[in-house]
Amino acid sequence: MSESVADYRTYLDPRVLARVSSLDIRARLIVEGLMTGQHRSPYQGISVEFAQHRPYVAGDDIRHVDWKVFGKTDKIYLKQYQEETNLHLLCIVDASQSMAFGSVAPAGEALSPMEKVANLLGPNEAKPWSKYDHATAITAVLSYMAIQQQDSVGLAIFDNDLKRYFKPSNAPAQWKIITHELQQTPRLKKTNTGRVLDQLAEKLTQRSLIVLLSDFFDDIESIKKGLRHLRYKKHELMVFQILDPLEIEFPFEDVILFKGLEEMGELLTEPRALRQGYLEQLSRFTDELKRLCRGMDIDFVRMNSGEPLDVALSGFLATRAAGVK
Repeated sequence: MSESVADYRTYLDPRVLARVSSLDIRARLIVEGLMTGQHRSPYQGISVEFAQHRPYVAGDDIRHVDWKVFGKTDKIYLKQYQEETNLHLLCIVDASQSMAFGSVAPAGEALSPMEKVANLLGPNEAKPWSKYDHATAITAVLSYMAIQQQDSVGLAIFDNDLKRYFKPSNAPAQWKIITHELQQTPRLKKTNTGRVLDQLAEKLTQRSLIVLLSDFFDDIESIKKGLRHLRYKKHELMVFQILDPLEIEFPFEDVILFKGLEEMGELLTEPRALRQGYLEQLSRFTDELKRLCRGMDIDFVRMNSGEPLDVALSGFLATRAAGVK
């Protein structure tokens, strides 16, 4: 791996981001990593449309040349785009107790130059990177992108109820409101995803692009009902299921005391005897959730909170870009 590629991956590594206490700085580092990694520009693709042609001028980026026009006229014209201002993005973030789980430790003592910079910007030495951290980083990044191109962005935070709701706005202060709220929310309750989605379906008065971030440790029928309600209201949805590496791999060997989240109690057990059954159950649940989303024409992504954020976020941008061509 070249040094430049390694550098941009550092911006997107949860182990490094865990050492940055400020969410707005985390988001800016991630956006910088996406751009440095030569992905599609984060400031294009969420809501752009063709506006007009203009003649090519020496020095223009040839990626914007309209080759169909050139083939017909032998003249070189560039395609120009204008930003739409009517996109409404709503990020819905699960802040229930299970989302507070995290096993990804901050980067250790052998720090790269970028990791040292991250420490100077905002040290966070002990706290592991949780699923909620992963969700809030994604939310902050998407919100930042939307605000940069004058789109409206809103936020909903929930556990067993809708705790905080900010309707979409493109005001410059909206991003700071969102990042502030994401850092203030306690995560102490059980989840009730379906009821919250029903509440939001009734609140939203304009068609929106909704990004739902959760581990979805909840009743699948309730989730189905809530998603169907939003689709009935003509909203477009993207679902991010965020799981911790330990939840995905279940690598435990010795006898261990599992502490249940969301009032599930404790269990002392031999994990090797449970591993195969657990992984089968997780696979079945994820497959069911994926089929549910596909059946409603909802984009579904499962994310590992221990992996860099570039693959999933670049996929999101590519999906949005394809949707507006």
